[in-house]
Amino acid sequence: MTILDKIIERKKEEITTSKSNISLEHLKNTEFFGRKTYSLKDSVKNKSGIIAEFKRQSPSKGMINNRVQPLEVVSAYESFGASGISILTDKDFFGGDFNDILKVRDQIKIPILRKDFMIDEYQFYEAKSIGADVVLLIASCLSPNQVQEFTQLAHELEMEVLLEIHTEDELKHFHSTIDLVGINNRNLKDFKVDLQHSVQLKNLLPKDVLSVAESGIYHLEDFKFLKQKGFDGFLMGEYFMKNTDPAKAFEDFSIQI
Repeated sequence: MTILDKIIERKKEEITTSKSNISLEHLKNTEFFGRKTYSLKDSVKNKSGIIAEFKRQSPSKGMINNRVQPLEVVSAYESFGASGISILTDKDFFGGDFNDILKVRDQIKIPILRKDFMIDEYQFYEAKSIGADVVLLIASCLSPNQVQEFTQLAHELEMEVLLEIHTEDELKHFHSTIDLVGINNRNLKDFKVDLQHSVQLKNLLPKDVLSVAESGIYHLEDFKFLKQKGFDGFLMGEYFMKNTDPAKAFEDFSIQI
C-alpha cells in the first residue's frame, strides 16, 4: 500500500465522521458560505503567479515548520505579491486544520486554495464553508467522471478547480471547464522529483490552459527554468516554510524574480 493509498483510506474515515457530526445544512449556514469568492485564474494572470503555501509537515519530509502561525506567514505572502495562498487542511499526514483557513480568511484579499484530498461531495461544501476560493482535484485519486462532476459542483458553489496531474495517462482527466492544471513535479507514489517530466506534460496541454508547476521547486533556478518553459503559476510551500521565518524567505525570493 502506497502512502497515497493510506491517506485516502484515512480520508474516507474522516469524511464519515464529519458527515455524522455536521450536516450539509449547517455548512450552508456558516459565515463564509455566502461570501463572494476571489478568482485564482485572474490572480495568477495578473500577479507573480506564485501560489505560496502554508504547510507544517508532509509524509516525505516529516516536520517542516510548526513554530509559525498562519496569519503572520500568509499576510507576508500577500504583501510581497503572491497570487494566491495554499493551505493544507489534512490533519493526520500534513498537520493541517480548518482553522488555519478560518483564522486568515478575513485578513487577506487574495484567493485561498483548500489543499486536501477531495474524494466526496461533502468536502466541497466544507471548503466553501471555511472560506476557500479554490479546491484541488488530484487525478490519481479520482476517475475522469469524478473530476467532471466535482468541477461542476465546485463551480455551482462559485469555487475554482485546480486539477493536479503527474502522468500522461492522467491527461484524460482534463476537460474544458477545468480552471487551472497543476503538474506535480513530485511523484506522489515514490516522491521523486523530475522537472523535465513536468515540462513534457505541460506541452501536451492545450495552449490556452493555465498551467501550475507544483512541488519540488527547491531553488530560484528551478523557478526560472519552469517560468522560461511557459508555466503560468508556481505552487511553492517547502521552499519558504523550511525557513525559521517563512515570511522573510518569501520577501527575499520575491525580490529576485
